[in-house]
Amino acid sequence: MSDITVVHLMRHGEVANPDGVLYGRLPGYHLSELGRQMAERVADHLSSRDITHVVASPLERAQETATPIAKAHGLDLAVDERLIEAKNVFQGKTFGVGDGALRRPENWKHLVNPFKPSWGEPYVEQVVRMMAALDAAKDAARGHEAVCVSHQLPIWIVRSFVEKRRLWHDPRRRQCTLASLTTFTYEGDKIVSVGYTEPARDLVPAHLLAGAKPVKGAGKAFGA
Repeated sequence: MSDITVVHLMRHGEVANPDGVLYGRLPGYHLSELGRQMAERVADHLSSRDITHVVASPLERAQETATPIAKAHGLDLAVDERLIEAKNVFQGKTFGVGDGALRRPENWKHLVNPFKPSWGEPYVEQVVRMMAALDAAKDAARGHEAVCVSHQLPIWIVRSFVEKRRLWHDPRRRQCTLASLTTFTYEGDKIVSVGYTEPARDLVPAHLLAGAKPVKGAGKAFGA
């Protein structure tokens, strides 16, 4: 058996969210028609890969994104609670300056520490659970490939940790668009490289691509 294992950490596709709320961990948010197209596109993209394990966050949008991939490889879809979206006190609210939760003084106390962050699940806690989920997927697919479907912030945070960048950041600079793949290659139990691809980039609305720019130190190979 090969000593190389590949784990693709995938962000879910577009969600039907006409009211523009921060849905977070709320149930009942499903993929839009475009999101389903994104999921099928990535399933096609990965159809020839040696994938032996597919796992997703328990949230509907992640499950629906992962299902075509599992089906294409004749696999049962596993669930890992550790892949879930980050906690956020603004969940269920519209969020923006002048038109949402930030207008209300009672919410300002949640914004005092962007380095933790004070409005949600600490970045360090996200790293711990996401690294554990990646390791579990690596062990389940050892010598082959796995796909883990999760959410933008936890994916970006664990990638930043692995690539030795600070965890606090400008959300507009995250390189983790809808239905993207952040790929961790392991040699044995050690991550030796991180890659990033966007198989469904042409389906992503243009305004969602505008802020994502290459990040210094991202997408690197690591020495032995």
